[in-house]
Amino acid sequence: MTATLPTLDLKQVDFRVLPMRTRFPFKYGIASLTALPHLVLQATVEVNGTLADGITSEGLPPKWFTKAPDTTFEQDLPAMLAVIENAVNVALASPSATFFNLWRNLYDEQAAWASAEGHPPLLANLGVSLVERALLDALCRHLGHPIHEVIRENLIGIRLGDVRPGLNDLSLAEALPEKPRPTIIARHTIGLGDPLTTDDVTDETRADDTLPLDLESCIRSYKLNYFKIKVCGDLATDLPRLRTIADLLGPQALFTLDGNEQYASIAAFREHWEVWREDEKVRTFLDTGLLLVEQPAHRDETFAPEVAADFSCWPNRPSFIIDEADGSLDSLPNALDLGYDGSSHKNCKGIVKGISNAATLAQAGASRKRPVHLSGEDLANVGPIALLQDLAIMATLGIEHVERNGHHYFKGLSAWPEPIQEPILAHHGDLYHRHPGGYPTLRIENGRLDLATLNSAPFGPAPNLNLSNLAEVDLSDSNSFIREGLPDV
Repeated sequence: MTATLPTLDLKQVDFRVLPMRTRFPFKYGIASLTALPHLVLQATVEVNGTLADGITSEGLPPKWFTKAPDTTFEQDLPAMLAVIENAVNVALASPSATFFNLWRNLYDEQAAWASAEGHPPLLANLGVSLVERALLDALCRHLGHPIHEVIRENLIGIRLGDVRPGLNDLSLAEALPEKPRPTIIARHTIGLGDPLTTDDVTDETRADDTLPLDLESCIRSYKLNYFKIKVCGDLATDLPRLRTIADLLGPQALFTLDGNEQYASIAAFREHWEVWREDEKVRTFLDTGLLLVEQPAHRDETFAPEVAADFSCWPNRPSFIIDEADGSLDSLPNALDLGYDGSSHKNCKGIVKGISNAATLAQAGASRKRPVHLSGEDLANVGPIALLQDLAIMATLGIEHVERNGHHYFKGLSAWPEPIQEPILAHHGDLYHRHPGGYPTLRIENGRLDLATLNSAPFGPAPNLNLSNLAEVDLSDSNSFIREGLPDV
């Protein structure tokens, strides 16, 4: 590849939507997901004077970007659409530039606009991240090279020191693995309402398909050994549930705990932790299998001054990472200063930020006494676009195991039109296979996902997908978007 940095100019963006319904309710934090709109962006980008097409997509879930308990999804959705529309308009108005220079301008303008409008950084960055992904897809398709090569050889022109001053002396080649991961371990989420055994399946949680549903069946079908256990912050609920899960998973299982912002503070989480450890079975389970604890405190309390004291007086604590609190470029450095041990990556929080987080942790890991963590997390990401782009970045960043649960809460690619399903099976037979019901489902074998075809593709799905069967939408009309994007509405 030439070392000359390509220039990009976003010319047009079209929006389409796919209504999706879960197989059964997915309970996380204060929300229960049963249906959501899946937004697709189609971008036309001029790369070095030649037009190229790029696509990306994202499910728009309730109560993740903002956890306001008193509003409905229909009330929250206009803000999600507004941050996406504004980011796209900023990018369309920007002059031709390298990817990083376009991103820098977009990030700064979006942050200023969001602050004035009262949108939190995590939500504002959803718009930035979708533009990032569409531009990168077009760039990779134009160059004919996969995303891991384009990033590691820095054809996107990232200057790490411009993102965080402490990274001035670090290059992407030093911060990232030499090669992408050829496989990734699927870390299965055990949601708050998920049935653990076949006896736990109720009319509410029963699915009208033959995919594995309860935890025992998922372990047996996919040969899972990595898990993510959600806790709700109520001792009377969490303690007996952890005992049951410990029996089901056994001593060989490795897992993370997701607090989902359900604790008032780190000290409040510690109170529950100490009670859990009074139970011998749970204590052994935690001692042998726990990898880290994710975001126990609400994002508004994550950076409270007393956090440093809470950590300093708890020397034998488990590893803690931030997730929902990772809303801005200074979130991870601030978290490390307080005593947290890392952050999560998910594409909806931003790819440039994810790369910068990987660089920050690579630098911190060389001098820090406690280990650092860049985990891979995912609410309910589905293929064939968002999931594949997410996996491609996870592989590029070298993340070993990633929370994967979209294939569990949604019925494979059955919601997508057949002209999209068939090319995915043809080009990504290592990652998808045909279910007896006729639709493609994610291929998880021995708990792993094979990324060979994905790592050879530009950025996400290898083929150019025909999206003409999806409804076109106007983001400025949220009522129309809801009608088109939610099933049975």
